Amino acid sequence: MHALSFPTWMIHISSVLEWMVAMGFIWQFAAVRQRPVWRWLAIAMFPALISAMAACTWHFFDNDPGYSWLVTLQAAMTVVGNTTLCLAAWWIWRQSQAPASGG
Repeated sequence: MHALSFPTWMIHISSVLEWMVAMGFIWQFAAVRQRPVWRWLAIAMFPALISAMAACTWHFFDNDPGYSWLVTLQAAMTVVGNTTLCLAAWWIWRQSQAPASGG
């Protein structure tokens, strides 16, 4: 665990926790506002959470080369996460442009 300083660990851990809280808030927002399309944004945030957890795990084990596959996982999940977030934002925008159904 000595790969990072204590303040850096605090930032890493708080960032992961904040991301999880944000996912929960977005999920609640979708429920309260009755806009289920927003749940896709919370779901789309999951790969980025995996990416952050992979990075923290690798650092926890002092960047051990035996766990270098975590770096690959982290990079892949960053790409997947950025793509899913883009798609979720596009889907929210697209749904907001659709004419309201009903009378």
